[in-house]
Amino acid sequence: NSLTLKADMHSKILEVIEKQKIKARDLEKILDVPQPRISELLNGKISTVSIEKLISYLEKLGVVTSVSFKTKRAS
Repeated sequence: NSLTLKADMHSKILEVIEKQKIKARDLEKILDVPQPRISELLNGKISTVSIEKLISYLEKLGVVTSVSFKTKRAS
């Protein structure tokens, strides 16, 4: 579901930020978003952030994104 996808993407964004030791000020420049949006992102307030926007953040952080699909097996 989309909430799980957004949460997974958010976790990856935080992981990259931590691993690369990116400061909030630098993140503003990298993602090209104002400080209040960075604060919301860092604090997990992503309910209003689109999946497309999260993908663009990942790409700007150097993460290659791909989407795959699996069909549920009937039980």
